[in-house]
Amino acid sequence: MYNYLDDDMATDFDPHNISEGKDKELDGIIRPQDLQDFTGQDKIVSNLKIFVAAAKMRGESLDHVLFHGPPGLGKTTLAHIIANELGVNMKVTSGPILDKPGDLAGLLTSLEEGDVLFIDEIHRLSPVVEEYLYSAMEDFVIDIMIDKGPGARSVRISLNPFTLVGATTRSGLLTSPLRARFGITCAMEYYDTLTLVKIVKRSASILKVDIEQDAAYEIALRSRGTPRIANSLLRRVRDFAQVMGNGSVDLQIARYALDALNIDKRGLDAIDNKILKTIITKFKGGPVGANTIATAVGEDQGTLEEVYEPFLIKEGFIMRTPRGREATELAYRHLGLEKGNINLDDPTLF
Repeated sequence: MYNYLDDDMATDFDPHNISEGKDKELDGIIRPQDLQDFTGQDKIVSNLKIFVAAAKMRGESLDHVLFHGPPGLGKTTLAHIIANELGVNMKVTSGPILDKPGDLAGLLTSLEEGDVLFIDEIHRLSPVVEEYLYSAMEDFVIDIMIDKGPGARSVRISLNPFTLVGATTRSGLLTSPLRARFGITCAMEYYDTLTLVKIVKRSASILKVDIEQDAAYEIALRSRGTPRIANSLLRRVRDFAQVMGNGSVDLQIARYALDALNIDKRGLDAIDNKILKTIITKFKGGPVGANTIATAVGEDQGTLEEVYEPFLIKEGFIMRTPRGREATELAYRHLGLEKGNINLDDPTLF
């Protein structure tokens, strides 16, 4: 038997926030190192196997690769795997960090032949840096300006052939010239529950956690189709199993731990449910604009649109219309509400 906590001791767990320290180290251990170990995204993985093998046979650098899709689906992992499969070094940076052309030039000139440069959040590159990237990607050269005024002159520096791997959660914000220079474009999809079960069981074996099939399925079911969240929930459930049980994870302890973290049976966390309740109770189910919803729930509009909204739309809880967001029948049923019969004075709604 488990010593159940009171309901008011349940804490809101934010599965989108991956903490630093030990959990970050465990992410590195859990992360697959080659394409053979990577679970899910079958079409992308099978194509990458062909492209990597062909590049190695020709002795050339791999064509530039762009991964786009929601956070936590494996874009960074696949970038590391590509470098590992090619047997080359990888340098990692992100779009917002590269605010000066000199920063990019320093990175590019330090690359050896065939190396991989990974730029996360590539849609946030400054326009000036992006312009420098065009010639580097296409002709493996960069033109830098020396001095200013009448004495200014352009110097062309040749680069070793390299592979640029870009990752973005907002592919629509990429400029057309930059997007056109990527020879390989991969759209990452949410994972189905059975694939996530395999990922949870693999991670559990690496972490030396004994987990039952039903418990792994329960964690996968509440993971929003995202491996990062599945692994994060597994670590939190493991904590409950070690403190309140014998260390092994069964269905009972998994359900209790996930309920204590306020992750419901459809994988919706406290913010997701707050968004649905806000649309239904404050705006009569919609339509209502994203900016208005974000203000009402105290979130940034970009976070709402990038992190929460895609899953809610995918699962059929809300829909986008020309006039704004609307709650669906499923959202009403999920919250136990009836359309057109909502008591706004009910304190349990907020």
